Amino acid sequence: MLAQIVLFDGFDLLDVLAPFEVLHAGGMASGGALRAELVSAEGPREVVSGVGGVPLRATAALEPARADLVVVPGAAGRVGEPGEVPDHDADAAPDAGEWRADEFIPVLLGRTLNTDLPGLLKAAMDRPETTVATVCGGSLVLAMAGLLEGRYATTHHMGLDMLDATGVNAVRARVVDDGDLVTGAGVTSGLDLGLYLLERELGPRIAHAVEELFAYERRGTPWRHHGPAPVAL
Repeated sequence: MLAQIVLFDGFDLLDVLAPFEVLHAGGMASGGALRAELVSAEGPREVVSGVGGVPLRATAALEPARADLVVVPGAAGRVGEPGEVPDHDADAAPDAGEWRADEFIPVLLGRTLNTDLPGLLKAAMDRPETTVATVCGGSLVLAMAGLLEGRYATTHHMGLDMLDATGVNAVRARVVDDGDLVTGAGVTSGLDLGLYLLERELGPRIAHAVEELFAYERRGTPWRHHGPAPVAL
């Protein structure tokens, strides 16, 4: 099983590293049944994160026809609406490798729409064999590209209204399982998301072994559109 974790300019480090470490450990615990790699829409390159400009290297290109699991992170930057204070054009993309401390998260997410990433993600979502997962604002990347209308998904609590505005059934939960779409909420939910994916794909014994290794217990119950609707509590 191949898991490709997507990097784009301004990505959030923890959104990437938390699921990567969990999935990598799951691969070891399963004797190599899963392999995780960092990719970008453009292929192998250094990709600058939104956390202090720290880069990670994408070692391959995102290939929906090859990946069994595609994980999309959110961005790291300023919270708020573009144009509050920045001393440069908020819509102007920085030069390659440039990091700006005052970039807004919505701008960083929006810039992905001007790359090949939306088309590649659509190809992944159109492929029945591929599961697409997101951490934090990663679901907003999909929603802004028009790929989540009518689906159930979550994101960081500050972005739920934006998710809802794009026609998504926004759910306030830490992990939401909508079949071939699995989404995580805030940044630390990448750990929970990764462990849930291990349980779903490789079984609970593998997921439990990685939980013990990381000394981490998952929070909350993964939400699914299944079973009777609860009455008001």
